[in-house]
Amino acid sequence: MKKPYVRMIVTVSKFRVWLVDGRFIRTRIDEEFTNFGQHFRFRFIPRNEFWIDHLHAPGEEHFYIDHLLVENRLMAEGMDYNRALARADRAELKERRKIDYIQKGIDPGRPKTAYVRRIHKRLLKTYSNGLKVWIADGELVRDLFFIDYTEGGHDKVYRFIPKAEVWLDDDLTAGERRYVLLHEVHERRLMAGGMDYTHAHRSSSHIEYTFRHHPTRLKLALAEEMALNKSV
Repeated sequence: MKKPYVRMIVTVSKFRVWLVDGRFIRTRIDEEFTNFGQHFRFRFIPRNEFWIDHLHAPGEEHFYIDHLLVENRLMAEGMDYNRALARADRAELKERRKIDYIQKGIDPGRPKTAYVRRIHKRLLKTYSNGLKVWIADGELVRDLFFIDYTEGGHDKVYRFIPKAEVWLDDDLTAGERRYVLLHEVHERRLMAGGMDYTHAHRSSSHIEYTFRHHPTRLKLALAEEMALNKSV
């Protein structure tokens, strides 16, 4: 199988850090791969490598490397993924906060919701009929609200997202955007109907994976889901 390497960006300790083709991985290997990964989370990644999706905006790579160093070390020592993730998140968040306060002018005394206008970057009018679909500043969402935010989200999962809104990370290419949007609106509809997140996410991952392999049917499937979301 073709390995999805784009280019190596740095060597940190014993690890080679690669930018990789995330879309290839999500389509051919594992749809759950998002921003980055390491061997003990994704066994297809070699032990001495960290992978970062090349689509992501410049400037976050060093945060991801900090995270991966902690997560990899703890899982190598036997810690389960969820506990290692929480510890790695704290280490990453500590570094993000420093940059926020120094460079981005974030005031820790202001309510985080005051920054939603800065997160909204562009309204996708084609899809915004009853439901608003925004291209969102993903880095700022991770900085302020939820460090594990990746690709997209909606108001039924994240309380910080305003009612009847879906946010798509600005890191996504136009080609990836529609698959992620299909995932989010399908998941949102199921949760609005009373399904719990775990089962709604599983169904949405299946739908996303299916249409990645049948792209000619994506436009119709997305239109149907968008129509169903108008009333929920």
